[in-house]
Amino acid sequence: MSTVELTKDNFDEIVSGSDLVLIDFWAEWCGPCKQFGPVFERSSETHGDLVFAKVNTEKEPELAAAFDIRSIPTLMIVRQNIAVFAQPGALPEAALEDVIGQARALDMDEVRASVAEAQAPQAQQGQQGQAGTGEQA
Repeated sequence: MSTVELTKDNFDEIVSGSDLVLIDFWAEWCGPCKQFGPVFERSSETHGDLVFAKVNTEKEPELAAAFDIRSIPTLMIVRQNIAVFAQPGALPEAALEDVIGQARALDMDEVRASVAEAQAPQAQQGQQGQAGTGEQA
């Protein structure tokens, strides 16, 4: 399978409609991006059941900003609408295959529980902040 170009217009549809998406944030002028591109493309041909997508950070600065991309290339893996991996740098082929294997092996129930647990203190802080705005006894 060849890679898909992600834009702000198709991002939600592609990511939400896929179980596991690998996203390569890149730019035309970036030497390491050009080095990683063929590795990413070969992997997409090996893993036809996964979605391999590319975000050109020059054409899609809003997407790069939304994911706080500060260095390219950055590889991000989204599984069931949860970003489970993000790392800048051009990965060698063996490392990319290892990361894909780890993403496939994740217990997503555990991941969702971990995300909920991490978000719970933030939700409590928000509720406590609101509780302090009512009438005083």
